[in-house]
Amino acid sequence: MKNKARVTIIGGGVVGSATAYYLAKNGLTDVVLLERDYLSSGSTGRCGGGIRQQWSERMNVRLAMRSVEHFKNFEKEVGLDIEYFQGGYLLLAYNEEEEALFKKNVAMQQEEGLDVVLLSREETTRKFPFMNLEGLKLSAYCPSDGHANPHLTTFGYARAAEKMGVEVVTHTQAKRVLLENGKIKTVVTDRGEIETGIVVNAAGGYSHQVGEMVGLNLPTESYRHQIFVTEPLEHILDPLVISFVNNFYIRQTESGNFIMGQGDRDELPGLEITPTWKFLKEMSDKMPRFFPFLRDVRILRHWAGLYNMSPDAQPIIDRSNEVEDFYFAIGFSGHGFMLAPAVGEALAEWIVFGEPRSVDISNLSLQRFERGFTREKNVV
Repeated sequence: MKNKARVTIIGGGVVGSATAYYLAKNGLTDVVLLERDYLSSGSTGRCGGGIRQQWSERMNVRLAMRSVEHFKNFEKEVGLDIEYFQGGYLLLAYNEEEEALFKKNVAMQQEEGLDVVLLSREETTRKFPFMNLEGLKLSAYCPSDGHANPHLTTFGYARAAEKMGVEVVTHTQAKRVLLENGKIKTVVTDRGEIETGIVVNAAGGYSHQVGEMVGLNLPTESYRHQIFVTEPLEHILDPLVISFVNNFYIRQTESGNFIMGQGDRDELPGLEITPTWKFLKEMSDKMPRFFPFLRDVRILRHWAGLYNMSPDAQPIIDRSNEVEDFYFAIGFSGHGFMLAPAVGEALAEWIVFGEPRSVDISNLSLQRFERGFTREKNVV
């Protein structure tokens, strides 16, 4: 590990790796990417891999649409097949409040140029006859949504960044950040020190703790989120399916396995990632009601990761006013993977050129919480 770098990125998930890649692509290669375990070992590698553009907040739609352009060209641009598949997303509305919200959201999304449509219950049933849609009001369907492999995406960005001169350092934990008159001087790790002037907090579930290293009380909290995967079946489900009211999402992998998860509304903030029997029982009881073919399917694996939540369930992408050149891309609220390409690109442009050029992220600043904000509603 070198002892001096212009930029040090803390966090080797997809956001940190994408930022490193786009820094190098924009000519800034004097970068160290620090990961305390292995690349994608945190929230990135524990997520469901979905890539969604259907949001209730306009900024998230724009970030996601920009990211989809990068995902579509990933193999050509970055040089690795990440199992990207545009199978769509199907969002299910089960009450009048959701029905009204979906209509409002789809109108806004179409204004942004997204290829999204509303389907009646009858149309949804014809398109997906293997689902039990009793009680459904309508659905929203976007065929250009999809999914990819989070591990491969992270590895792809990191390896491409390394080829351009970035140093990727794994199994190395950032312990402290030393300041002098409000300026960053050194990142202290458990393997030595890095003299640096710019630090990027891309620490996912540990974003609050990294903020504390420079004396900032960043408004993020982490919550356990659990997923399991079944044995493989014949491929029948292209889109990832979500119900916000019924609190689930499900998709089928390229190999036929079904991945599904839910948020636990009783979960307290913390860093616990031990899976629970409660989750297994709730999901095993619930999912066959909507997908009857799952009733006798075996579960293969079960794991947990962290949702790093912000107050409005939207990412916080900003540069500190108190600590010079301390940047952060945090609080993704379970959606860091799908937004990472656009966020990494914007953050890298900000560092290199003094402003983001590819997408406007001004309303994702920390200051929005002082001015008042609206919450992203499309969250499981």
